[in-house]
Amino acid sequence: MRPLELLAAVAATVLTCAPLAAMAQSWPTKPITYVVPFTPGGTTDVVGRTISHSLANALGQPVVVDNKPGAAGALAARLVANANPDGYTLLGGTISTHAINAGLYKNLGYDPIKDFEPVSLVGFIPNALYVNAQLPVRSVQELIALLKKDPAMRTFASPGAGSSTHLAGEMFADLIGVPLTHVPYKGQPQALQDVAAGQVAFLFDQLTAGMGLVKAGKLRLLAVTTSKRVAAAPDTPTMDEAGVKGFEMVAWQAVYAPKGTPKAIIDRLNKEIVASVKTPEVREKMAATGIEVVGSSPQELTTFMQKEIPRWAELIRKSGAQPN
Repeated sequence: MRPLELLAAVAATVLTCAPLAAMAQSWPTKPITYVVPFTPGGTTDVVGRTISHSLANALGQPVVVDNKPGAAGALAARLVANANPDGYTLLGGTISTHAINAGLYKNLGYDPIKDFEPVSLVGFIPNALYVNAQLPVRSVQELIALLKKDPAMRTFASPGAGSSTHLAGEMFADLIGVPLTHVPYKGQPQALQDVAAGQVAFLFDQLTAGMGLVKAGKLRLLAVTTSKRVAAAPDTPTMDEAGVKGFEMVAWQAVYAPKGTPKAIIDRLNKEIVASVKTPEVREKMAATGIEVVGSSPQELTTFMQKEIPRWAELIRKSGAQPN
């Protein structure tokens, strides 16, 4: 490149970056949209509203939650990936949007790594195995025996194809050697209600999501999917303890911005989110939904995703899971 051409290119770069730098210094000057990729009332929605409330207080601008369910979160993720990288659009990402979907969909429409700026990992969520309370089973082994004996019982629900709970069911089928039929729903509440009503035999879901129906006598909790027992259900065995060796499934929540969002904005968002999840108020609210809050740097979230994406891609390949 000739000297004059090089000078012109440098000047163009400076002119392009200057408005972004100025914007980052004054940001935020208007409301921010926090896109939640699932229906209202579910765990991701609770996390989104909790984080949005904390950010609004810290930043001095409203943070508006916008629920955009569809395709296991892919609809919302595509929307945010294509949004202006100005710090005014955020995504409440999950294990589905930024790990599982990459192996599940052939034409996802976004790249979990290349199309986003990671902000922070928010926390981990233990899942649990619930069955309809009318089924004659009180343990995981009794459920397995029933599934092997009665093909009519071989159905499991989930909030949608590609959700962590969908993959938990696929993992279960693979480890016990019994083919199961996945019944996807458009959200967590509907899936829980249909299992409670006996329309579907069982499901994996966030631990706290089904506890109300357990207390009402409509669901039975058989096991948790973590490697160790959890404080919220200390008498409930892990799947591994219950005889399904090698079973572990922990969902997670994180926050992302569109690729190209200025580093100064990402750093400010990270600072405020990490600070908020350390407060007793947020920890208590998150704990009520079964979330173990952590907080992380953007780079730590990227490193974590780089391990998660191939892990779930292998399970999807092995199980033959499809985006129903």
